[in-house]
Amino acid sequence: MQSLKSDALEPTRADLAKLSPGRKVRKLLPVYGLPMLAVALIVLFSLLFPTTFPTAMNFSAIIENKAVIALLALAVLCPMITGKIDLTIGYGIVLWHILVISLQVRLGLPWLPSVMIVLVLGAALGLINGLLVEVAMIDSFIATLGVGTILYAIALWHTGGRQIVGELPAAFTSIDSLSVGPLPITALYVAGIGLIQWLLFEHTPVGRAMYAIGANPRAALLNGIPVRRYVIFAFVVSGTLTAATGVVLAAKLQIGQASVGLDYLLPALVGVFLGSTTVKPGRVNVWGTVVAVIVLAVGISGIQQFGGDFYIEPLFNGATLLASIAIAGYAQRRRRVAKKVSATPVLASMDAGIQMPKNGD
Repeated sequence: MQSLKSDALEPTRADLAKLSPGRKVRKLLPVYGLPMLAVALIVLFSLLFPTTFPTAMNFSAIIENKAVIALLALAVLCPMITGKIDLTIGYGIVLWHILVISLQVRLGLPWLPSVMIVLVLGAALGLINGLLVEVAMIDSFIATLGVGTILYAIALWHTGGRQIVGELPAAFTSIDSLSVGPLPITALYVAGIGLIQWLLFEHTPVGRAMYAIGANPRAALLNGIPVRRYVIFAFVVSGTLTAATGVVLAAKLQIGQASVGLDYLLPALVGVFLGSTTVKPGRVNVWGTVVAVIVLAVGISGIQQFGGDFYIEPLFNGATLLASIAIAGYAQRRRRVAKKVSATPVLASMDAGIQMPKNGD
């Protein structure tokens, strides 16, 4: 009996060894096309704007401006692996960045306890989302949209529509302002969280179970995977990372206002959907998400240097979201077809091995 082959779209070394150079390129293009696009965009804009684009200051600004989006994308990635979506990331970051400042300015708490309180509340919110989805059986889109709207209302009530401003300790603002060599420290946050998630999702039984749930929750349950527990865990991780991102945003802005935060929701979702078209085509993945955010950041920065108007960024994000969902859907269909094709020899060999009973047996 032949063994089942992987249904992944990314080719193995054995597959590539059998192919001509031209066919290797065609095989690798869907997997590494987005990273190559990122490099091509950097080269293109560097040639077009040699005095402004390929500078340490510009790349530092790109990282600094898009780190919050990357962190939110990694937050929403967790429930999306299990086939759920968490829209509270866009609303939660509004409340958490306001709250961590308010605890220090209005209540006089030290910065570290303020940060810890916000992280605990973020985890609690993730738990509530998980319970609504898995216990109350509310669709994740509806549940998190409803909870997120409540969070936004709380933020508006708490601020009264005004900014929260006050003296913040240097230790708190350094959460965002520090640099490690030429890199802003926020780049290390993204790299560190991405590495931890990659190890968790790609190299542990927990991650494999979560991907199995996202592929087919009923089949995962029948195979003994505690679906409810893993989905709730994914929402708790998402809530905690969203709260941490809110802390970073607060240290960056140094003021709290309810009008800031929702603009990050769409780019974060675009990053995850677009990331599912590369590295591991057909499923959301960590490094694909990071590469997608880089492509978005470089593309928008280059367009702005062309003199693009203020509406270019939301237009670019919206168009990219639609395109990425279409491409991701196509990749998932290819994955399902590959799985069916790879299973066909197994079924055939099983049929061939079944002997019909003779008369009298």
